[in-house]
Amino acid sequence: MQIIKQVKTIALGLALSLAGWSVNAEVIEIATFKLKEGVSAEQFAPLDKAVEVDHVSKQPGFLSRETAYSEDGVWLVVVHWASIEDADASMNSFMGAPAAANFMSHLDAETMSMKRYQK
Repeated sequence: MQIIKQVKTIALGLALSLAGWSVNAEVIEIATFKLKEGVSAEQFAPLDKAVEVDHVSKQPGFLSRETAYSEDGVWLVVVHWASIEDADASMNSFMGAPAAANFMSHLDAETMSMKRYQK
């Protein structure tokens, strides 16, 4: 069902763009952070997946999300949104989500950095 929603969102944006209508640009959200001391990648991975499945992927305008981590322990999260409004709405709801609380409690918030880019 989510894939169908994503395809429809992309197709609608493309059709409107080709017709000369102004559309909101897709947003790519990039976050990096380190985990708290003593938290392993193996411990954190299920929490990361839970925040995606239980909250992020259910937000309006969600297109995709991927996560990776480097050898030096820096995590990367890339989320694609249909518009800046969708990205903002998700961010506003994030801290109140139960899955987000567990996710955030395991990372070092001082190392977190987030940027957004428009396509």
